[in-house]
Amino acid sequence: MVRFADKSSISRSEITEHIKKTRLAGKSKTEVEKILADGDPTNDSDAVPEELEPWRRSLAEVLHSMNPYAFERLAMLLLRECGFSQVRVTKKSGDGGIDGTGKLRINGIFSFNVAFQCKRYTGSVSAGDIRDFRGSLTTDIEKGVFITTGTFTRAAREEASNAGKQQIDLVDGEEFIDKLIEYRLGVTEKMIYTVDKDFFEKV
Repeated sequence: MVRFADKSSISRSEITEHIKKTRLAGKSKTEVEKILADGDPTNDSDAVPEELEPWRRSLAEVLHSMNPYAFERLAMLLLRECGFSQVRVTKKSGDGGIDGTGKLRINGIFSFNVAFQCKRYTGSVSAGDIRDFRGSLTTDIEKGVFITTGTFTRAAREEASNAGKQQIDLVDGEEFIDKLIEYRLGVTEKMIYTVDKDFFEKV
């Protein structure tokens, strides 16, 4: 078995080959053919060893240790990248639970006034937090977004999607990190090349 923790560097090809072997190992010929027919066998996040992503844990630690106002500004930058306009962070105190506002325009036709709240949690956001945020929304706000570095309890998710109340979109810590990666905010992708000595010997 490959021990990535013992390596000082890991190439993209090594990661890809490891994932392929992990997904296809022990499978019958029929199962292998089905997996390959469904697409790239490396497109399975469950097959990626946790030790391959220490940078992800490092990023989570950075987010948890950020100044709360800096985290609000980071959320503002991310929302802008996601297509929001006129995004701004509200004043630092007395904002009634709203950390920022913006506009989201869909298909160049529909426009929504959006308010967001940010919580640097290591634990879980409760249903009460969702209710408090919803209660702070003014009549001109048509959509709420709750962002946390932690997670949401089941009750919080149910409260956010309650059909009889204003809907609140939720972004947990893992989803927030995924978006930072997608828009390359604070992260840089590096490719590692290895020298194929056999190739040069056979030229």
